[in-house]
Amino acid sequence: METQRPSTGDSSGCVLACLLRRPALFRAFGLACALLAAPLQAPLQAAEEEDEIRGFIVDNSISHIGHEFYRYFSERLRDTSRLDFNLVVRERPSARWGSLVWVEYEGRTLYRRFLAPNVSEVQPVAYEAADLIQEAVTRQKLESLLQDTYDLDKDEL
Repeated sequence: METQRPSTGDSSGCVLACLLRRPALFRAFGLACALLAAPLQAPLQAAEEEDEIRGFIVDNSISHIGHEFYRYFSERLRDTSRLDFNLVVRERPSARWGSLVWVEYEGRTLYRRFLAPNVSEVQPVAYEAADLIQEAVTRQKLESLLQDTYDLDKDEL
């Protein structure tokens, strides 16, 4: 004689109980869910990469000479390259020594230099820095494309 359970109208509980009693069925269900969800994740990751805004040069300078350096630096970069990356120009001014100016790309310092308080020589220094930064960013992008990331993700290296 078979005993029947009272029906509560909740079929999801019955399906879950059935899956938990049969481990092979549970594994197959999990695999099916993973296979169905995989194609949905790729467009989301691509959309996240495309949504990043690029072409910013952030000015975190403080003094007049730092702002002049930023102005000439960004002018040179915008004139000579397609800005598909973001940079940050930072400065630590000193009344005694001038200003320490550095440029960061993806959290890494690519350029660092002390600038004397003499404003007349800022333009050639900023232009030289822009050219060096452009080469360094191109080199880093090329290295990241050629990097073997089979075992580890790129941010783990």
